[in-house]
Amino acid sequence: MLPDLDTIIDNFELIDDPHEQLVYVMELGRALPAMPEAWKSEQNLVRGCESQVWLVVSTEEDGGGMRITGDSDSHLVKGFVALMVALYSGKTPEEAAKLNGLDLLKQLNFGAHVTSKRSNGVRAMVEKIQRDASRVS
Repeated sequence: MLPDLDTIIDNFELIDDPHEQLVYVMELGRALPAMPEAWKSEQNLVRGCESQVWLVVSTEEDGGGMRITGDSDSHLVKGFVALMVALYSGKTPEEAAKLNGLDLLKQLNFGAHVTSKRSNGVRAMVEKIQRDASRVS
């Protein structure tokens, strides 16, 4: 089960070693609920990611905000998907429009350890989440 965002941030504050941070990110990816294979479609593919990334944005049945489901064919990138799921899940489309996943990476001191291709991939994930969020509202 994926921890909530506050727990993830607290855990990152305890990890000084950049390698251990990457290991933790991959652990977060493994904690993501499985995405149904049928959802790994062209429609849900994130454009702009070096790895294959799929994201589905839907609304919670109880009106509790958005539900983000994601997956990737890369263990590390799946961890970044998990960070975006933790950041955006439960938010309203209006709240999501004000959030930036790259700001989360900066807060976690990931800036120096993330390649420009990966940060472009995170930017593409954020754009897809925000674009799809406006459609489900």
